[in-house]
Amino acid sequence: MNVPRRTNVTKLSSTYMAEHEEKKQKAARRRRAVAVRLAVWSLLFAMFASALVYTLHSQAKAINAKTAEQQKLKEELAKLGRQEKQLKEEIKKLHDDDYIAELARKKYYLSKDGEIIFVLPEK
Repeated sequence: MNVPRRTNVTKLSSTYMAEHEEKKQKAARRRRAVAVRLAVWSLLFAMFASALVYTLHSQAKAINAKTAEQQKLKEELAKLGRQEKQLKEEIKKLHDDDYIAELARKKYYLSKDGEIIFVLPEK
């Protein structure tokens, strides 16, 4: 509560007082201009910093998504590699006549001459 008190002192009108008042007004205008300039620069800096933080955050998010996708694709590649190896082994086995005969007997219940097939329930 610093309320300026009114005083009953009259001001003298002299050139010194006029110059003094003019200097005070110029200093006040300068202070106001500096404050406005500081506010504008602070606002610009805050906008620039927030844009940088947003860009950094979005790039980090994109990198994390790409890393997760890369890991998923590596796992899928490993799975497909195992499947390819298994299929190549199956191809090699299919060139063997004994394996084909065994497969036909198991899968399609084919039998040799005079052989009887019993199907047992699986547990």
